[in-house]
Amino acid sequence: MADPTAFYEPSEDDLLSSLAVPVQQQYNPEADADEYRRLQELEQHAYEQGQLMAAEQEQEQLAALEQVPEDVKRFLVLFHQAILENDLPTITNMYEQGWNKLTQAHYSQNEWPEAELISPLVQNDQVFLTLYRELYFRHVYAKLQPTIDDRFQSYENICELFNYLLNSERPVPLDLPIQWLWDMLDEFVYQFSSFASWRASPKNKSEEELEALAEAQNIWSCYSVLNVLYSLIQKSQINEQLKAEKEGKTAEEVAEIAGEYGSKPLYRNLGYFSLICLLRVHVLLGDPTLALQTMEHVDLSGNAFLTRITACHVTTYYHIGCAYMALGRWPDAIKTFISVLIFFIRMKQYHTRSYQYGSITKQCERMYALLAICTTLSPGPSDESIMSIVKEHYADQLAILQRGGDEALETFKDLYLSACPKYLNVNPPPYEDPSALETHLANPPIDATQRHLDLFLSDVTAVRGVSNIRNLLKLYTSIDAGKLAAFSSEEEQEEEILQHLMVLKAASRTYGKVQGEGSLLDGDRIVTNNLDFTIDGSMVHVEETTSHRRFAGFFIRNAEHAQRVFNTIRSSPLPIQRKTATGGAGQTAGAGAGGNEKPKAAAWQPKRARVVAQ
Repeated sequence: MADPTAFYEPSEDDLLSSLAVPVQQQYNPEADADEYRRLQELEQHAYEQGQLMAAEQEQEQLAALEQVPEDVKRFLVLFHQAILENDLPTITNMYEQGWNKLTQAHYSQNEWPEAELISPLVQNDQVFLTLYRELYFRHVYAKLQPTIDDRFQSYENICELFNYLLNSERPVPLDLPIQWLWDMLDEFVYQFSSFASWRASPKNKSEEELEALAEAQNIWSCYSVLNVLYSLIQKSQINEQLKAEKEGKTAEEVAEIAGEYGSKPLYRNLGYFSLICLLRVHVLLGDPTLALQTMEHVDLSGNAFLTRITACHVTTYYHIGCAYMALGRWPDAIKTFISVLIFFIRMKQYHTRSYQYGSITKQCERMYALLAICTTLSPGPSDESIMSIVKEHYADQLAILQRGGDEALETFKDLYLSACPKYLNVNPPPYEDPSALETHLANPPIDATQRHLDLFLSDVTAVRGVSNIRNLLKLYTSIDAGKLAAFSSEEEQEEEILQHLMVLKAASRTYGKVQGEGSLLDGDRIVTNNLDFTIDGSMVHVEETTSHRRFAGFFIRNAEHAQRVFNTIRSSPLPIQRKTATGGAGQTAGAGAGGNEKPKAAAWQPKRARVVAQ
């Protein structure tokens, strides 16, 4: 049914009533004055309360500042002055020595003063306070247990610092030592991985922490971390610079390619270290191919820029080796680990007093464990000094790995878990959806490290029992498959032995990088085993592919050479003894009277004969 009021038109009286002017109330100036006076009093009271609270806070801040040791306050003032003046030697000394000494003296078990507390000492310089907060939160992560507020505030502070560097209209007038720049980016990635691991487990978290994680989905997200690293790389044009340097272009041409930002040491070094941190992030996220592609233009020779910082050098080679292991390129992983371990052994005496010596040593220990795994899966010639250290540290484990069996599988697992990177889950739990979070708790996904462990153990299981057959083949040049089955530790048939031989053949072939050629991903198909074999029916013919040095021939050749030298010396004439001019004046006169004839030299004779003649 139609609406009866749809076609209703208001009458003229209704229109006039709606347009009628309301009757104005009687104006009372005294009431308005009282109201105005009351509002003024309220504003004055609020202002006084604010001033009183500010004064109290200032008094509390000054009282707290007085509790700060005098040497710490003097250090902060001088540190701020050195950064303002871009005094690089002083900044380096105060960063590497002064900060750590004061930390050990005053703050080994507690936090440094907050940035707001020390701001009067540095004239409230926001750039310095941002750098100070970076050191402050790094100390919290290293010495203390960070709270969720510390994790959030450290993220906001580092983002503020990078925004200041990246979004400025011109390069910022700041000069920092390369050690600090590396530590800054290395800590950035470490805090990201620490937060990702902590966030991945919803258990044992309070309601406040769950609410904070639900509201802050973008804090320490994978996208934001990758965005920072790629932005620093792009801003500095570091890939283009490194490519131009490899092509042999002049310094002027490289500076032109670098541009206004990349030509500054601050941005160039940040971009260079961002490449290494990007390698690390991609390895932690489980993408070894992209990780190695990131290092395409980075020089890895002995004189490379990254060798100037030992921690950077060790971290780079560790993650490159882990990426090779994930790709199954065991020989390349072995070469990578051995090269950096040799470097560390040679430079060890110069780093014993370094504040990073402990962390560097731990990472090298992890590489020794990974080297034990790689050399078991891909035996071959290696550096004897490094392998002696591996055998010294992991002698029992190596013996178990060589024997094979279920016990070896457990040993592989233990070594891998103790030495592999702590892989990260890209997607965090659904904290914003309580029902989905309950489902997540009931059926949690597989941990990233466990997933990589399963992949690694699948490769190990595929070549299980191969080491025993390899050891048996070293003893023969030809052997029947049935006889080989009889020698096997397990009761296996001839067909099973032939299958193991084919597995050994397939496992001994992989891709390997030619020394000094191409990028890290380039390589040729190579044979990793030091012996090869062919199967003719049931007969196995073995041939060694490694040419050993013939010590017998070497000894015979050198013995013959020594005999020839001895014969030459023996057949040569004896030396002639010359008479010494020790005669007196009478002898000189007699010689003059006798004429100008020179006396003939007497023939040499043995000493005993001369005595008898006299």
